[in-house]
Amino acid sequence: MSNALHHLHKRKSIHVQHEEYPHPNLWKRMLDHATMAVGVLAPIMTFTQAWKIWETKSSADLSLWTWIAFFIASLVWTIYGIVHREKTVTISQGLYIIGTALVLIGIAIF
Repeated sequence: MSNALHHLHKRKSIHVQHEEYPHPNLWKRMLDHATMAVGVLAPIMTFTQAWKIWETKSSADLSLWTWIAFFIASLVWTIYGIVHREKTVTISQGLYIIGTALVLIGIAIF
């Protein structure tokens, strides 16, 4: 292997040092679990907003453009999570996409 290629492979391996999962450090392992829990529980708040819209049949106090922005942001983050194989980001933002889509549909109908 030429020196140039060896150097290139050496540089790649420096930047690809992943920590093991589950992490042996208790603090990091607890943070991993807490992040996953928050990533699943936080999007549930969008479902409560959707529920309110569908139950009252009213979306009078909601901004369409704000919810469109939330939807686009979640879509970008979901794609990021898929591309980088970040399970927590993908699950969390995927749930946000579903919740914001329900809100947007509710705003469009009511």
